[in-house]
Amino acid sequence: MFSSVFRKHAAKFAAGGVAATGAALAVPAATDGTGSKLDSILSSVKKIEADLGIGGGGFQSYPAAGGAANMPTFTDKHKSLTAKVLTSKPELYAKYADAKTDSGFTLDQAIQCGIDAPHLGVGIIAGDEQCYETFKDVFDEVIYGWHGYTPDQKHKIDIDPSHIKMSDEQKAKFDKHVISTRIRAGRSIRGLPLPPATNRIDRNTVERLVSSGLKGMTGELKGTYYPLGGMTPAQEQQLIDDHFLFQKPTARNVLSNAGAARDWPMGRGIFHNDAKNFLVWVNEEDHMRVISMQKGGNVYEVFKRFSNAITEVQGSIAKEGYTYMYNDHLGNICACPSNLGTGLRASVMLKLPKLYKKMGVHALEDLCDSMDLQARGAKGEHSPPGASGEFDISNKQRIGFSEVELIQKMIDGVDKLIKMEESA
Repeated sequence: MFSSVFRKHAAKFAAGGVAATGAALAVPAATDGTGSKLDSILSSVKKIEADLGIGGGGFQSYPAAGGAANMPTFTDKHKSLTAKVLTSKPELYAKYADAKTDSGFTLDQAIQCGIDAPHLGVGIIAGDEQCYETFKDVFDEVIYGWHGYTPDQKHKIDIDPSHIKMSDEQKAKFDKHVISTRIRAGRSIRGLPLPPATNRIDRNTVERLVSSGLKGMTGELKGTYYPLGGMTPAQEQQLIDDHFLFQKPTARNVLSNAGAARDWPMGRGIFHNDAKNFLVWVNEEDHMRVISMQKGGNVYEVFKRFSNAITEVQGSIAKEGYTYMYNDHLGNICACPSNLGTGLRASVMLKLPKLYKKMGVHALEDLCDSMDLQARGAKGEHSPPGASGEFDISNKQRIGFSEVELIQKMIDGVDKLIKMEESA
């Protein structure tokens, strides 16, 4: 995505921490006249300004897509679901090739992440809430392929922790076998572009709204907000040591390839409470990524902390006339279709040494899959289990179920795994 020409001259453009662009300065031929040389240079500069989000006050849409003839070429290296959808149904690209959302976001921009980073699984990103309607048929195909969720289905929400059912016996077993519990989900603010399509003004508005709500929290949620571009070296190192600092843009992650890394690190930040069992990422891939966690297996406490924070920030932004992006079909709207609905991942780090030895990794993964759970290694997806047979067990589904329903599935499935471990 990043041109070699721009990398060579990046220092001239990056004084404000701006991420590298895909545009490159066109060098006029030596035989061109002065006027044509200036026109060529100015044209290239305008392209760079548009990619950087400067020159017009912020994000600008790319030039017209060029119709169906602009269809990208997908190769065997392109593994994303979007690549498969558009390869099998090129008429969908033709249908939306020249369409734009009100903010100017195009289908080409939405799928660029999957073109430039062929290893990505989804391969499409939303630049604003309207994308899911403007490019509806493409997103519907991807959403169905990823979630098995049809265009006529309805989502539901329930973030009331009192609706969780967990017996005293289950609580005791979780405390014995579970190392830690973690719940995370994203939230977006309606009326403001998502990170892949935002400009500096709107990004700063998101940061102001969210950080204001976070800094106003009290009790166990009281904490500190750290602007990503305004931390001291000591603060940054501490966040790294705590494993709180979110990933920087690279050629392999979706941030850069989706255009969400413009002006890095401006307008981004991290909040954590004093107890360091709750944190929020601001303006990373989504407006908010909310994470609640603690050692042990008290799922109720983790969910309650998560729910309280989501509600408090919602109340804070409402005072300024904003609300979360949500509709009855897609649920909570996030930039990546994989995080629609609840966008929730509730997980426990579970010790299963005997069951792992008896079944092996693949059989254990298949068992979890049959319970709508996902088993990951101790350090995330595609990593091996921990030295003592630790697995990260989480809900596999995201949309079509409420938060309570997904957390309950996780609890019931983990309870079954613990029973199997004890009898193995």
